[in-house]
Amino acid sequence: MPQGVLPFQYQEEKRASGLTGLAGLPTYLDLIHASGLPKMIPHWLRIRRDGQGWSDAGVIISLVLLNLAGGDCVDDLNVLEADEGLRRMLLRFRFQGMSRKERRAEERRWRKEGRRGVVSASATFRYLAAFHNEEEENKRQAGQAFIPEPTQALQGLWGVQRDFIAFVQGRNPQPEATVDLDATLVETSKEEALWSYKGYKAYQPLNVYWHEQDLVLFSEFRDGNVPCGYRQTEVLDQALGQLPEGVQRVYVRTDTQGYEQEFLRYLAEGKNERFGRIEFAVGADVTEAFREAVAEVEEKEWSELDPNHPGQQWAEVCFVPKWVGHKKPQEDGPKYRFLAIREPLAQPELPGLETKQEELPFPTMEFGGKGRYKLFGVVTNRELAGDELIRWHRQRCGASEMAHSVMKEELAGGKLPSKLFGANAAWWAIMLLAYNLHSAMKRLVLGGKWVTKRLKAIRYAIICLAGRVLEHGRQLIVRLAGSHPSNELLYRARARILELMDPAPG
Repeated sequence: MPQGVLPFQYQEEKRASGLTGLAGLPTYLDLIHASGLPKMIPHWLRIRRDGQGWSDAGVIISLVLLNLAGGDCVDDLNVLEADEGLRRMLLRFRFQGMSRKERRAEERRWRKEGRRGVVSASATFRYLAAFHNEEEENKRQAGQAFIPEPTQALQGLWGVQRDFIAFVQGRNPQPEATVDLDATLVETSKEEALWSYKGYKAYQPLNVYWHEQDLVLFSEFRDGNVPCGYRQTEVLDQALGQLPEGVQRVYVRTDTQGYEQEFLRYLAEGKNERFGRIEFAVGADVTEAFREAVAEVEEKEWSELDPNHPGQQWAEVCFVPKWVGHKKPQEDGPKYRFLAIREPLAQPELPGLETKQEELPFPTMEFGGKGRYKLFGVVTNRELAGDELIRWHRQRCGASEMAHSVMKEELAGGKLPSKLFGANAAWWAIMLLAYNLHSAMKRLVLGGKWVTKRLKAIRYAIICLAGRVLEHGRQLIVRLAGSHPSNELLYRARARILELMDPAPG
């Protein structure tokens, strides 16, 4: 009997067939074990150290796999569990890499044989709730920005991240770290969420991104009403503490959220004990004093910025803001250079219909007979040529904002699971662990054209493959379609992951 318009029917498989629609996902499980992540997690987390049921590593790895498979909510764990072939593999390798003592301890956690491949939704909600601190919530005051102190468990998640980042650095050493600070809004309809400056309820994590490695060093989960620049020096300091050995020099980029006295002095005056003076480029506020300094720039001093963006020009500006606090900045303190970028408005304004500045989303300025221009500023302590520095500063937008898109649209960061702030903070941190794992897969394992591919492209080509999981002579086999173009890539990827097991060069 037909089930629809076309002449075909759906029928359920009557036996446990070992079929999977995620035949490429175990390659990520390979990388998880090669990196030592199953041992990193219990070293830093103690939520499920004793007692029955799922261990910390079991829960965290389940949620990482959920992110990579495309799930975006806790209930999607049921879909992952229903993949019989993947479940069979996860059960087989639950004790992979454990010593006999560790294996026995893990087996004692289960009153009866555990047959789930991934953690259940109910157990996940209970686990995430352990990251919440209700005492901190009682400290909130209406109308004031507040960031709850992280629980020891939440700090432990960043300890796991630090160890994993060190693994990546050990296999792909980078002597420099270009660090981008950027906040992103995660819109939500949860009653407990607060209103953001965009006019909708949201949370607003402040992320610190390592450009050279495509890794998130640290992220502070925040309410939507917390200003982007609030306590950002503390966030950067904690992020720099996540950088592994071998990093010798740090550069910092951020937009106007970083244009704050304490933050700039932290960078320029060498207040970080490990890296000392840090070179930076930060978006500068276009104040009236800045406009006055720009007005003094002679027309001949403006230079074309980029042939691909005709009309954009830049100039060095002689500007010393009050917060510098030096009579002779060249002698008594760090040097701050100010650059201005101007761009003509796209359409001329008709007389009588001029747009007021407060109606525009960007600052503007009149330049005599040349008309009205968009105006932006950059402050830096670098000695690069102005046009080169501005292009370097703008690279922040492409990399970190693309990372935000992946976090919220291709991983599970765009849909938060709980009314509890701490639970959502943990969900966000675990999502970032999945992001870093996927970045390591691209750079350390796949290489080539795959380094610049989005997760959705890799998920389509590699992760979501049909296969059948079989056991033969104590050997687990994932049988793939014989002509699929991704098969050879998977074989090479597994061989490369095996090479990563070798100790990192000293």
